[in-house]
Amino acid sequence: MGGLTPAAALAAVKVAARSPLVVTVEDVRLSMAPQRLGVKEYVEEAVARARRAKPGASIPLHVTVRGTDVRAWVAKLAANRDREVRDARVVLSGAHPRVVPERDGYVIRREATVAAIVDALLANRRGPVKVVANLERPSVGSAFFTSAVVIRRGTNKLVYYRDKGDGLEPMRTFTVATGQSSYPTPLGSFEIVQMWRDPWWYPPPSPWAQGLKPIPPGPGNPLGTRWMGLSVPAVGIHGTPDAASLGYSASHGCIRMAIPSAEWLFGNVKVGTPVFIISA
Repeated sequence: MGGLTPAAALAAVKVAARSPLVVTVEDVRLSMAPQRLGVKEYVEEAVARARRAKPGASIPLHVTVRGTDVRAWVAKLAANRDREVRDARVVLSGAHPRVVPERDGYVIRREATVAAIVDALLANRRGPVKVVANLERPSVGSAFFTSAVVIRRGTNKLVYYRDKGDGLEPMRTFTVATGQSSYPTPLGSFEIVQMWRDPWWYPPPSPWAQGLKPIPPGPGNPLGTRWMGLSVPAVGIHGTPDAASLGYSASHGCIRMAIPSAEWLFGNVKVGTPVFIISA
């Protein structure tokens, strides 16, 4: 401020002291007037001391900051910017599966961010001050979902969807058997949780299976040569030696396929593949 009149020096310091503080949150830059953060600058005192100082001396500008104002601003920022981590998932849009992408979780560490802002303001720095936050990565990304299955219970069709680079698209449709009226195939969103080659058949805890014994792999096995168990008790997709039942509501809740079709599907799904069963 050397060479300025007291009035000019006072005006210049006030302009500099009230320049905005820049705060960065992720890829966004926010500008805040220090006064909104409870900053008070003792400009007159600094200029008075400068007038008494030797030429070339550095005179600090003392400021105070109301921590409650900074905390309130950071709390409002966190309310707008915090978000929970989200894994990618598949949902139905109409009757067609669609991948909803994953999302990083982001949580602002409030007290650490308040401290960083207060430190900058007390030192008359204008930033940028980077918000202190915890970043949480999702455990399941969109790339996991390369396929999906939609079972149309009303028409006894199984539609296999494949990611062809622009979302999930129908690739093959199979005629299947679904549950009879007394043992209906459940409706809803599921996933494949078991995949067995040449499975044993074990009688489920249901009245229709009382007294029956396990059946080993072989031509008479009611599960055929492949079993894809769903995330619902005692229900899965499997082959069947009873090809005449396909196209009808004939099972005890499972989804039956022709044995070659079940083997093909088994080779094109994995544990975690979404399976939607709809009434259409």
